[in-house]
Formats: sequence, structure tokens, C-alpha cells
Amino acid sequence: MFLTASNRREFLTTLGLLGAGSQWAFTGAARAETGSAPEEKLALEGGEPVRKQFLASRPYGPQFYDEVEQRELIEVLKSQSPFRWWHDGSKVLQFEKAYAAHIGVKYALAVTSGTTALMTAMAALEIGPGDEVILPAWTWYADYDVIVLAGALPVFAEIDESFNIDPSDIESKITPRTKAIIAVHLQGTPADLDPILEIARKHNIRVLEDCAQCCGGKYKGKYVGSIGDIGINSFQLSKTITSGEGGAVTTNDSELFERSMRFHDVGAIRAPYTEWLKGGALNAFAASNFRMNEFTGAVLKAQLQKLETICERLRRSARIVREGISDLPGIKLRKTPDPEGDIGVGVFIDFGNRQRRDRFLRAMRAENIAASGPSGSVILPVDGRIEKKLTVHSAWPSFQTPEGKAIQYGAACCPKTIDIIGRFGGVIMDPNFSEEDLKDIIRAIRKVYRAVGTA
Repeated sequence: MFLTASNRREFLTTLGLLGAGSQWAFTGAARAETGSAPEEKLALEGGEPVRKQFLASRPYGPQFYDEVEQRELIEVLKSQSPFRWWHDGSKVLQFEKAYAAHIGVKYALAVTSGTTALMTAMAALEIGPGDEVILPAWTWYADYDVIVLAGALPVFAEIDESFNIDPSDIESKITPRTKAIIAVHLQGTPADLDPILEIARKHNIRVLEDCAQCCGGKYKGKYVGSIGDIGINSFQLSKTITSGEGGAVTTNDSELFERSMRFHDVGAIRAPYTEWLKGGALNAFAASNFRMNEFTGAVLKAQLQKLETICERLRRSARIVREGISDLPGIKLRKTPDPEGDIGVGVFIDFGNRQRRDRFLRAMRAENIAASGPSGSVILPVDGRIEKKLTVHSAWPSFQTPEGKAIQYGAACCPKTIDIIGRFGGVIMDPNFSEEDLKDIIRAIRKVYRAVGTA
């Protein structure tokens, strides 16, 4: 069962959490009802757990698979044309058009994965040897790897309490060789794009939005992926909507789109893009093959129809949990530059240090509620292969320049990132959590936080 705007207040009232004047009033009776009285014994210490069965989120998109995906896939099977260019009515083309219209861009190009979308964007931006690209110290490997595979030099900036790149740490990393900034929208929260774009425009630098973990997210009313110079998305299993694998490149720039199109398809442009681009303005160049197949396109065409439902359910659940714990003494939640645009993937709390955070996580799991630190990314500078600058060939150009040889990765280049990721912990939302599930999450957080949050 899912909460509507009309019954959310009633639900919160039944928890004993909503008081007069729409302010939280956590009375003794409410403590008893939510099972979070200060004297209640933690399950970790032998007390009764909040739940009997373990509660955890699951991949979002597959929970919404139904006859829509089935119908689209059967149509591909019946067509006997799984290659997107061999027939009219391509599912991939239909998805591209629908996705571009949905997020408000002129062009969307479907590719095989989020990583190949990033590689395509690197090619579109003409990133290569001698160039530098700024990226957050906490993100997925692909953001770093595609820079290196382009022959360019990755330069890490710290994150802030949004878990995204800290705009205040970008400008000091810019040099005459800086060609792009990757603004990654991590774990459902949009990066603070206004200051990032201001810095980029000041220095004539391109902005690439990595929306892999934030499909459906918005920043100040605009969908992520429609705001920077070029954007990418991933449709891997752990993303908002999924076809198992798959990706997309988005832009409003016809030249960036043409370079993307050519790079993803052995240098070619094919119909209907030849008409859209009036034959193209660029010559062919050495390229790759990242074309999406019709089966993947069919699933994504169907999943796109469910994107807003998934996002709205996540946002609603996250909002209810945040409100249900908002009166806890000294509580500090993850920062978001746009609460309404945030997908609401999780509710994360700052515990001040790793020791308290880890105790919170253990205690929550003992209450049969899944809990974790920030996830889905890696503190890249401390990863062994990155710290050692290992590449596919010893003479790879990224680290052969004086700047590449001089740059030092490791913990010393991202102490703030290490601190932030180590002290936040929380619960990942699920679009199908029930009212009872949300009550249990609130009860468990209140119970555990009072024991460990202010220790």
C-alpha cells in the first residue's frame, strides 16, 4: 500500500509523530507506540528487534516488469530483426525519441552501457592526451577509467555532504589543460550545478553530467542530463529503470551529438540521423561499436513509461522517513541542493565519526532493517590500481606527461571525502515499501539513534 498526499498526515499521526501546528511532538506515548523509548534495549544487545523479517530494498526497475515489457519484446521476436538498423519502427529509435522528449533535450543516443556512454561523451568532447578532466573523488570506476582510456589525466576534487563534487574545490584544480568537469549525480541526489556551471563557463570548460545513479532526478525544475553540455545515463540493474545493461548520451548540441553518433557506430551516420543532421558536418574518424540492440531498446521503451512512478514512490518514502526522524536531537541528514528534485534513493545520517556510524549500521541490521554507508561508488584515489596509476600499457599517455608523472593519488588527495563517506549511514528506500515498512524504518532509526547517535 502506498501513501497519497491526503493520507500521509493520517499515517504520520498514527505513528504518534505529528503534533499540533504540523510540528513533530515526540511524547512519551508516541515513544511507546513507535517502540523507540530511550530505555528500550537494542536487538544488538539482546532486545526485541523492531521486525521479525529482514527488510531491504531491491533493484527498482524489475519490480515493475509486466505485460508492457513483454509485449515490446515479443514484437522484436516476431520482427526477426534484433539489429536496430535493419528495419523500420526500431525500438531503440523509439526509446531515443521518447527519452529525449521526457528529459527535455534535442538528442538522445542509446548505447550499450553507462560506461560506453561515458566513453562516447569523451569522444564527443574531444578529450585526449594532454587534457585534464576534473571528477569527484567518490564515484564509480567508469568516470576515472574513461578519462584514462581517452589518454587524458584525471584530477580529483573533494565531495561535500551531498556526496557529490564540492563546487568550492573545483576551481583550485583547474589548469590551462583542463577541458571538462564531470558533475556526477550520485545515489539519487543531483549535484549543485549552478556554481559548477558558473565556474565552467568562466574558464571555458565543458560540463559532462553523469546521471547513472540519478535517472529521473531534477535540478531546479530541469531533468539532470539536460543542463550541462552533454549528459549520460546507465540502465544497468541497480539504476532507476533497467534493461540489465544499457546507456544513453544526451545533449542539445548538434555537433556533440554527431560526434557521439559517429563514435558509437564505426564512424557512420545512418538514417534517420542523416536527415536530422542534414548529412552531417563532420568527417568520419576512428570509432567504436556501442550500438544498442532491439531487445534492450524494447525493455527501455517500456521502462521509461514507469520512471516517474518509481521516482515518486521513492521520493514519498524518503520524505516520510526524513520527517519521521526530524525531531531527533542533533540529527544531521545528507545535504541535497534540490529536495524536490532528489530521487530519494536513501535517508542518510551524519554520525560524526566512523565508529558511531558503524555501530548504527550493526544495530539497525540487528533490528532487521538493512542499513549501509554511502554505496554504489568507490573512494577512487585510494584504490590500489588508481593510486599506482596502472594502465593497459606501460607507455599509456595519461601519466607520461610531466603533470601525469607528478600527480599523486591516495588518501592525501581526498581527506574530506574519506571523512564524509566514513561518517554517514542510512537506509536505502524501495518503491514498494509499505506503510508498515516505513513505520518500522522510522521506529528502528529512532530506537538506534537514541542509543548511538549522541554517544
